[in-house]
Amino acid sequence: MNCLLSVCLVAVTLAAGAAPAALAQSPVLQKGVSVQMPVTVNAAPVPAADSTKAKIVAVTANGSVYFGIDSITLTDLAEKVKSTPFQRGEKLYIKADARLPYEKVLQVLEAARTEGVAPYVLLTAQSESSAPGAIVPPKGLEVLLDPPSGAEPTVVQLVDFGQPEPVFKINNQTTSWAGLPGALSSILQDTNEKVVRVKADGRLPFGEVARLIDVCHSTGAKVVLGSPNM
Repeated sequence: MNCLLSVCLVAVTLAAGAAPAALAQSPVLQKGVSVQMPVTVNAAPVPAADSTKAKIVAVTANGSVYFGIDSITLTDLAEKVKSTPFQRGEKLYIKADARLPYEKVLQVLEAARTEGVAPYVLLTAQSESSAPGAIVPPKGLEVLLDPPSGAEPTVVQLVDFGQPEPVFKINNQTTSWAGLPGALSSILQDTNEKVVRVKADGRLPFGEVARLIDVCHSTGAKVVLGSPNM
């Protein structure tokens, strides 16, 4: 009986000691507005987006905008971002629905434009599967609204989405979806700084433009979002 009691006490002690370590390895999952994020493969981990202090702008499929969990207009968003203190290196995260027109995402980014907040991070879902019960850190794609000083961006334009396969232009040279990564890498290798300006029709689903941004990131380029081609 004493032996059984000792075993139980040891088991309880070990469980109590293991709990803090397990909790320390699990990031805090911030509550927020649920959206259907675009799927990407080259997004970088952004664990800070899971912090309760993370500044996140969410945009739903119907165009509703939220700062955190608070509904907000684009005009008020601009004032909110300007009046909110950002620490050095702190990011503003954009969680936009993949079905949303790309133009709306650009409007949100422009409204959130303020000194000291760059780059912005577009949060995305990932294509890889995770182990059951595993906590997958959030990932995102960094984007700029203006190119770095002195940089001459390579322009990548989605010119025809209505065909069986989208058609792109890189500095006015036509290429296909399959040929885009290789053609872009070839052009960028001869540039001093890898900077790409992405242009696309604002009526396109944001998810399709996010795929293009994702491919640009795969080349190691900084991505600048240009005005939509209406």
